[in-house]
Amino acid sequence: MTKLKLILLCYVLVMNIIGFALMGIDKTKARKRAWRIPESTLFLFALFGGSIGSIAGMFFFRHKTKHWYFVVGMPLILILQIVALVLFLKMPITFTVL
Repeated sequence: MTKLKLILLCYVLVMNIIGFALMGIDKTKARKRAWRIPESTLFLFALFGGSIGSIAGMFFFRHKTKHWYFVVGMPLILILQIVALVLFLKMPITFTVL
């Protein structure tokens, strides 16, 4: 495994852990009627690589599952990330020394 792949793998792993945790934290705060994590923050962590963790957190904590934009939006983000990953892996990477 190249260094770049290892760094990307670690990044995605951390983002998914954070996405999962944010869903749990927001659910706990919702039950206590306390300050909440903005929905835009939840979506941003999913968008920046934490979509699997966010989806897992949604269903594990049963949080935001009645909001259509989460039920549709999170999987849509995941699909777009998979497409981008496939295209990235197929792209030839060349380095030119000037």
